[in-house]
Amino acid sequence: MNYDFLSPTQIVFGWGRRSELGKLAAKLGSRVFLVSGSRTLERIGVIEQVAAGLDQCGVKSERFAAASREPEVADVDLLVTEFLKRELTERDVVVAIGGGSTIDLAKAAAAVVRNRQGSSVADFLEGVGRGMQITQPPLNVIAVPTTSGTGTEVTKNAVISSYQPAFKKSLRSDLMIPRIVLVDPELTVSLPCETTAYTGMDAITQLIESYISRRAAPIPQALALSGLKLAIPALPAVVRDGSSRENREAMSQAALLSGLALANSGLGLAHGVAAALGSHCRVPHGLACAVMLPTALRVNMSVRERELAEMERLFDNSHSNDMESAKAFVSRIDGVCRDVGIPPRLREIGVTIDQLPALVSGSRGNSLSGNPRDVSDQELLEILQQMW
Repeated sequence: MNYDFLSPTQIVFGWGRRSELGKLAAKLGSRVFLVSGSRTLERIGVIEQVAAGLDQCGVKSERFAAASREPEVADVDLLVTEFLKRELTERDVVVAIGGGSTIDLAKAAAAVVRNRQGSSVADFLEGVGRGMQITQPPLNVIAVPTTSGTGTEVTKNAVISSYQPAFKKSLRSDLMIPRIVLVDPELTVSLPCETTAYTGMDAITQLIESYISRRAAPIPQALALSGLKLAIPALPAVVRDGSSRENREAMSQAALLSGLALANSGLGLAHGVAAALGSHCRVPHGLACAVMLPTALRVNMSVRERELAEMERLFDNSHSNDMESAKAFVSRIDGVCRDVGIPPRLREIGVTIDQLPALVSGSRGNSLSGNPRDVSDQELLEILQQMW
């Protein structure tokens, strides 16, 4: 058995531990580019507190606001331009505090600003760019997630979107893993229930798809089971009561584990189609993953019955065989989706029937290549038609 495992140099996890950010940043540099994406945290003064904490530790900070959307090519290029105006040194650190979109934006800009062989981040994107690679180490990144979903704080890629032409592709390099990850579950308490639901379902989808991926490996699989045991009961509970410390901590831990798992094992059908739903139909990523997840499990049951059964046994060991357990797990996921308000039909999230062929071609990418069985274009079109 052969496998590699990549992770950040340091993970700092705990309620209220954002207070340690200044000391952590000072270990890496003397100037911080603070990229923030949460307007709520801005409004209630958390970002100001973070900046003050950096200052107290002798770290100068310059603030940059991220757009309230998934990062687009133009967003990354603009942030790179702003960084380049600052006469960069080896003592510069990028601190990204926000959801997955903010962290992806910051990771991408930190990488491209040090790799100037391209004129745009688009030159580096998988499948659509000019094939350029990240060869020089990015600016050091500290990732501080404010949602419990994407796990991008611990991954080696950043997902970047475009709408003309329509695509959603990754900038990817082992060099892009953040140096330090600070997960403070208290930062997620202000999330609206809908955002909590969507980002939480993204984490659950990542845990499941990395577990059954054709590139699955022992360490990521162990992390995935640990995350699922936390997330499946915690997500409906935290959607009902967003102030629950216990469930916010559980979801933050599950999201972190999902990022470590997907970074090392890849994903599958649900994420492959979710990328196309985002670029062609502008469906929020977590919602797209959640809508696709039950169908993706049914599509893959014939080749991953044992693994689905193993996940069900985390919660119920009473079924008489793997087939019963696997079916029960799919039903369990159906139930979680219903509990947190995920619609089952593509038409209910704004997809039109004439968009389905474009979704098929737009789904081909790194995520779908990890699916445990091959799915032809014709089969995928039929799957989407049945879901519509």
